[in-house]
Amino acid sequence: MSERANWVVRLLGPRRSSPAVPAPDAVLAELGLSPREVVVPPAAVHVPVVRAGAFVFTSGQLPIRAGELIATGRLGETLGVADGQACAQWCVLNALSAIRSEIGDLGQVKRVVKVVVYVASGALFTDQALVADGASELLGRAFGSAGRHARSTVGVSALPLDAPVEVDLVVEI
Repeated sequence: MSERANWVVRLLGPRRSSPAVPAPDAVLAELGLSPREVVVPPAAVHVPVVRAGAFVFTSGQLPIRAGELIATGRLGETLGVADGQACAQWCVLNALSAIRSEIGDLGQVKRVVKVVVYVASGALFTDQALVADGASELLGRAFGSAGRHARSTVGVSALPLDAPVEVDLVVEI
């Protein structure tokens, strides 16, 4: 996991400063990342995404790839910050997949409004904000200035399925 996490974090590189930002799908493809066509099914009784007026809300998304968590455990115990950042990025990809399933095209997103990142944390782990930066940086790369958002980061003792990170998004369309 650590080698893959480092690869994903290195892949993101510095944020683009150009005012002309390509379509989110093109940016993600350029990074070798893409929201999957298949939305990750909920692990409980709820739906993955809801549209309310001009806003789309995702349920919490776990770092699932090909039907499996890419990592399990808690940050500061079995996982480091880079692992957490990679998990946060996969959570965002799954959230974007859910959003795309609702609106059809990520180019319709006018703004990422709010991101909430939950980090399963060991007792002494206090770098939750650094883990959440993985999600924020990916959204900034994908959506340019429209990817700047309000964010909450919460350290928790456990997440569903022993996931290390969970992310939910609110976007305006």
